[in-house]
Amino acid sequence: MALITAEQVKAAYDALATGERDRIAEHWAEDMRWLVPGHNRLSGWKDDLDAFIGFMAEVGRLSGNSFRMDPIAVMFADDFSADVTHNRGSRAEEPDRVLNIDVVHFLKWRDGKVIEGRGAIFGDGTTQYDAFWA
Repeated sequence: MALITAEQVKAAYDALATGERDRIAEHWAEDMRWLVPGHNRLSGWKDDLDAFIGFMAEVGRLSGNSFRMDPIAVMFADDFSADVTHNRGSRAEEPDRVLNIDVVHFLKWRDGKVIEGRGAIFGDGTTQYDAFWA
């Protein structure tokens, strides 16, 4: 049983933000799964690293690369971590269509890499999230 650290969680998200597959693969497993919450075009399981990277690229494209996840807190125990972020952005070519929500990401780790992740949005944030990506 490994102990996940705040530094590992930060490094994984930093790598993801680069969009560079090789760097991302240092922190995210090839056979990872990611569950996107809600009921919109992006929702559902992403069943491997390439699908997850494709999802993140679509987030960037649809938001005109304005999408940001500002960290609030990170918690960890054994092979798990949970991070709270404030997510914000505006839709490409629709600057009045904004996202401004708090999210928790629950990550399961194996051998120092994320093997599974799930996002959770609370309150009316889910409605806002679905409307933003519709």
